[in-house]
Amino acid sequence: MPRLTITALTEYLETLYGQPVRVISMTSHGAQEEGDDLKGFGYGAPLFLEYEVSGERKKAVLETMAPSSYGHDHFSDRAQAILWEHASFNNLPGHVRSIDSGAFLGSGRIVSTGKAEEFFLLTEFAEGTGYFKDLERIRDSGKAAALDLDRALALADYLAEVHAERLDAPSLYTRRIRDLMGHGECIMGMIDNYPGEFEFITQQLLKRIEVACNEWRWRIKDRTHRLRRVHGDFHPWNILFRTDRDFTVLDRSRGEWGEPADDVATMTINYLFFSLQRSNRLEGDFEKLFNLFWDRYLDKTNDRELFEVIAPFYAWRGLVIASPIWYPHLSAAVRKTIFHFIESVLKADRFDPHDVKRYLA
Repeated sequence: MPRLTITALTEYLETLYGQPVRVISMTSHGAQEEGDDLKGFGYGAPLFLEYEVSGERKKAVLETMAPSSYGHDHFSDRAQAILWEHASFNNLPGHVRSIDSGAFLGSGRIVSTGKAEEFFLLTEFAEGTGYFKDLERIRDSGKAAALDLDRALALADYLAEVHAERLDAPSLYTRRIRDLMGHGECIMGMIDNYPGEFEFITQQLLKRIEVACNEWRWRIKDRTHRLRRVHGDFHPWNILFRTDRDFTVLDRSRGEWGEPADDVATMTINYLFFSLQRSNRLEGDFEKLFNLFWDRYLDKTNDRELFEVIAPFYAWRGLVIASPIWYPHLSAAVRKTIFHFIESVLKADRFDPHDVKRYLA
């Protein structure tokens, strides 16, 4: 973060108050309570400000939040916490009041975010057709063209390249495995959004899967050497193909770094998913695409350890594609096969891509 100057602070305060401001002091000293410093961990260092607005002297504290392994690894984590604090402090009787929330720019300037109610993202428009359209065509015709095989290879090559970049941040890997379990978009979030009872899906079945996934968390959360650059939501609806192997990816999710098994499971389970929609088994050209992708990715990465960690990621993505909320028109037979797959994979000590038919049975 750039160094905060008196000039930048004055400009910000004048924008906030809409009138001239004179900054009297800006210091890291002057804590409001003294003690024996028994607290060994803090998230950020406050700045104590004194300034004058229209002849009225005011005091304030400007607080930042430091990166940490307590759920504050990402810029977005820290932004979320600060925005929540500004929105909630003034709603609790007796709580110190929040004046504003803001953000530091690379130039050293400060901008106010305190009046914001919602945030948005503006991206470029990408030409192309969703990869799921290719899979729908193969599902309906039963035939994959040579280009379909080549595109599967292109996707495997892309992931191998993405996953080649490592990061030495053990606590972040552990956090990503923890998020796999507890994040609202991941295993527990998916389970909590299933209906109480639906067809053969009972609370007991979902609980059994959740418990098994948590056992897997304890098996893999310390494999911190595996932290890699990831996409985080690498499924056919987030890939736009143009001609031949030319494509763009959309909607990277849940952090820049994670477990490569996330991306591999997210893509490969869709070859199963579309094959199940056709015949409720993995066969034909979808089986060819599934094996082709796996073989190419392993040839490029030689990541055989992937087999020892991928199970809970397949469970999560299985819960997504079997969900009556996300896919309300699936047959009960297909859902049941997906749940067989989830439980079989979780029971296996090591995933074997060439044993998928047994997992589905």
